This record gives sequence, C-alpha cells and structure tokens, in this order.
Amino acid sequence: MSAAELASLLSRAADGDQSAFRDFYDRTSAKLFAVILRIVIERAEAEDVLQEVYVTIWRKAAEFDSTRASAITWTATIARNRAIDRIRARKIRPTAALDAAAEIADEAPTADAMIETAQAATTVEAALAGLDPRHAAIIRSCYFEGLTYEALAAREGVPVGTLKSWVRRGILRMRDSLTT
Repeated sequence: MSAAELASLLSRAADGDQSAFRDFYDRTSAKLFAVILRIVIERAEAEDVLQEVYVTIWRKAAEFDSTRASAITWTATIARNRAIDRIRARKIRPTAALDAAAEIADEAPTADAMIETAQAATTVEAALAGLDPRHAAIIRSCYFEGLTYEALAAREGVPVGTLKSWVRRGILRMRDSLTT
C-alpha cells in the first residue's frame, strides 16, 4: 500500500470511519509491533503497548499532517515514544545481563602469570643454551614439538637408546644449571 493510501485511510479514520481505521490497522500493525517489540523486548508487554498506540492513533488521527511526515512515520514515532515511555515507567529495569557479566571468568592469563611464563621460558632457554647444540635441539623437538623418541632417533640416525641417554643427560645438566 502506498503512503498516499495510508494517509487517506488515516484521514478517513479521523472522520470516524471505523472501517478505514480497521484497514489502516491491518496494514500497519505488524510494522508497529516490530518497532515496539524491539524496544520493550517482552511480547506480552509489546502487545499491550501496541493496543495503547492504536488508541492514541484513533484519538489523534485528526492531528496527522501528511505534509510533515508519512502516515507510517507518524505512527511509528508514536509507537516508539509509547514503548520508551513504558520502559521508563518500569520500577525495576532489567539488569540481569549486566549483573551476569561480573560472573564471567576471564580466560586470559593474568599479567603475573604472563611474566612468570616469560621468565620461565627465558630460564629454560638459558639452560638449553648451556648444552651441546645437538642435544639441545633434540630436547626442544622432544618437549616443545612433541616428537617421539623413535622419530627423533630416525631423524638423527642413532639408536633409540642412545637418543634417550642424550635426552636424560641433557635434562640432568639443565636441572643442575637451574638449581645453582
């Protein structure tokens, strides 16, 4: 329906034409309900506000001026303002979302934990630097990359037992350097 047709229905409703008002309601109620529902959130309350809006439109239809706004804009403004008035009239405003936000745990590490992790990494790297470079690389691959002893032994071309001995001796040297 065009803006001119809605304006005509509203003008006829201003003259008391109930049929024109019913037709106007049928063509605009879904849009006005959406405007109201977006503001008040609760469906039952939005339905109450919508009824109040159409009572206001019926009473004030004669005040509609098509040179200032379209009929749908004029009625949507009434609906928006009535919905906002309803929210302002509430004695208790919904704050559940804000209250619940305080209980949400932050999964990010704290600054202290990040500093400790950085210091530990620096300490481990210093201990690894004190080892034979080949043994340090094997320990890094084993513990930081998750490679198995078998895969490392194959990569290095040594028996698995030899590789395990290198890792064990390297870790013992690292432990000694970390405790002194």
